[in-house]
Amino acid sequence: MSRIEVTRKIRAPVEVVFDTVAYIDNFSKAVPEIVRTKILSEIKSGVGTRFSETRSMRGREHTVELEVTEFEKNRMIRIVADDHGAVWDTVFSVSEVDGVTTLALVMDARPHTLLSRLLTPMMKGMIVSALKKDMDAVKNYCEK
Repeated sequence: MSRIEVTRKIRAPVEVVFDTVAYIDNFSKAVPEIVRTKILSEIKSGVGTRFSETRSMRGREHTVELEVTEFEKNRMIRIVADDHGAVWDTVFSVSEVDGVTTLALVMDARPHTLLSRLLTPMMKGMIVSALKKDMDAVKNYCEK
């Protein structure tokens, strides 16, 4: 699957936007489809944090385990998951100009099973739609 990029301009300080995407408790408050989260590691924030996230998707719940692999406060966070035969590598980055924060999401999926290699490209449209919805939810949450 090719890279997916989604960007939103948010009228909120960079610290507010970063804290919303970088801390799972905040992110789950912003994104209504997230129904449950759980920290799985002793590390509660930053590199090495592992957590599970359960989302409601089309009336079903799906849980995925994720890990923070890069973290630069008020700049960027990389979160990686290995789920359904693919490594999902997501980077959120933030920058602020004149009180408006740009939130950029870049996701790469690297399938490592035959089934995933076949299905992942077909799911791209659904994934793009879900990511845009997440980014809109973060924007609305931060601009309250």
